[in-house]
Amino acid sequence: MTPQDWAALTVSILTIVSMFMISVRWLVKHYLAELKPNSGSSMRDELTGLKHEVAIIKDLVVELVKK
Repeated sequence: MTPQDWAALTVSILTIVSMFMISVRWLVKHYLAELKPNSGSSMRDELTGLKHEVAIIKDLVVELVKK
């Protein structure tokens, strides 16, 4: 292989690796954005709401068992 072929191979490998890293970074950024509260539409807000509802149901069950 000529030096020009080696350079082309190196550039192609670096391009593929770079695109993979950029894709992973984009995915992580957008998944982490779902875990920040934003007034109701994120996954974090949904889980917080469910946690409060489960606590209320638990309190109701405890009261029923005491009677």
